[in-house]
Amino acid sequence: MSGDGDLFLGVDVGTQSTKAVLVDVDSGGVLARASRSYDLIPGLPLGHAEQHPDTWTEAVIATIREVSLGLGRRVCGVGVSGQQHGAVLLGDGDEALRPAKLWCDTSAAEEAAALSVELGRTVPAGFTAPKLRWSAEREPELWARVRRVLLPHDYINLFLTGEFFTEVGDASGTGYLDPARGAYDAEAVDKTAPGLGDFLPPLRPCVAPAGTLTAAAASALGLEAGIPVSAGGGDNMMSAIGAGATRPGVSVCSLGTSATVFAFSSRPTVDPGGDIASFRASSADEQGGAGHLPLLCVMNCTQPLEDLKVLTGKGHDELTELARTASMGDELLVPFFMGERVPNLPDATASLTGLRPGSLSPGVLYRAALEGVALNLASGVERMRGMGIEPEEVRLVGGAARNSLWQEILATAFGVPVRVLVETETAAVGAALQVAAAVRREPVDHLAQAFVAYGGAAVPPSVDQGTVERLARLGGRLAEAIAAQR
Repeated sequence: MSGDGDLFLGVDVGTQSTKAVLVDVDSGGVLARASRSYDLIPGLPLGHAEQHPDTWTEAVIATIREVSLGLGRRVCGVGVSGQQHGAVLLGDGDEALRPAKLWCDTSAAEEAAALSVELGRTVPAGFTAPKLRWSAEREPELWARVRRVLLPHDYINLFLTGEFFTEVGDASGTGYLDPARGAYDAEAVDKTAPGLGDFLPPLRPCVAPAGTLTAAAASALGLEAGIPVSAGGGDNMMSAIGAGATRPGVSVCSLGTSATVFAFSSRPTVDPGGDIASFRASSADEQGGAGHLPLLCVMNCTQPLEDLKVLTGKGHDELTELARTASMGDELLVPFFMGERVPNLPDATASLTGLRPGSLSPGVLYRAALEGVALNLASGVERMRGMGIEPEEVRLVGGAARNSLWQEILATAFGVPVRVLVETETAAVGAALQVAAAVRREPVDHLAQAFVAYGGAAVPPSVDQGTVERLARLGGRLAEAIAAQR
């Protein structure tokens, strides 16, 4: 590893933690990592999920200081990834007027339904626009004090650079940006909330630095003032860069609190039903033109597994082995514990059906949870196929991607091999690679592909006809359960 190469910082501001990585682009390695965990604000009503933006700033300072200790002078740029769809409301002095409503907040379901009717397209409850209408209608005195509206990663960029801007990839998840044009949708802006057009940040491109580190931020972080800060993006857009989904033909599935499946496209892709989000990518295509990132997102992924861990008192490794050898029948877990985004059922509930004697054993329940999440994802992948996104394989990222049984289930449910990437912090690494590409004026795809390393051989779909037919049968029952909740 070079002793004097350029280093780039990537930070990912998530729902449960903030993670920072220090990347040596020349060697293709991560020199240091740090993370800080935090929780949602407790005691809120059902459907509400909020965090105070100061929580993120404090975590960013702590993690960047840790990873750059003794190396701050070699850092040549900072990139920020952030949880999508959050609503950060600032006043005259750029103070946060209230805690931010997060992507998993479904309290604005009524507002989302109304906006969907008014705009003639689906606006999920998790998007930013319904949250802003919720605040304008239910907190009118607070809304009257709003002067700026930001996404979570924009708020951190404001702290770093002192400048007010956003990036088209993350902004395409608000509900009031037209992803095909890469510009705000004037009708959607006007209908979302009064005065919103005056509060929105200008869009900056992903291919060039968007600002520089202020003296105050540099002092807080232990870095040099004036180093470039890239436009950054949403965590899914940054994860796409970190996983090499920066060219057509690459599909990625990220397994965490929520789960996503996404793929790079050189052309806009539109799902008439609205299940597949027509996001913009935070990287350009091979010709330097706009990239697109059709994306499936489900809100329920690892939480059922965590609940079963607590319920049984057993660890995930033990539960996985029990699930591998469990005698499975027609047990189906519909995993909509938090409502669901895809399908668009913010008020949905979970259910467990098909029970027989012995079904309530830890192994059966754990496998039912793995399969329920996998089948919900697979229905979205099938919808993406109908839009022309045909994966040859799916790259798995995220902490839960290491589960070997889940890899086998996902491969069979998707119908294509899956491969696990060595690097799990793809969002933070993607943020570092984005700023490196912007500073060096290199295509980000060149840097991204050099970082892709597999953690083993591809896992193929099962060839056992009974296994394939059983999953297909359960997939049909999941579709019926979804139809019953619509």
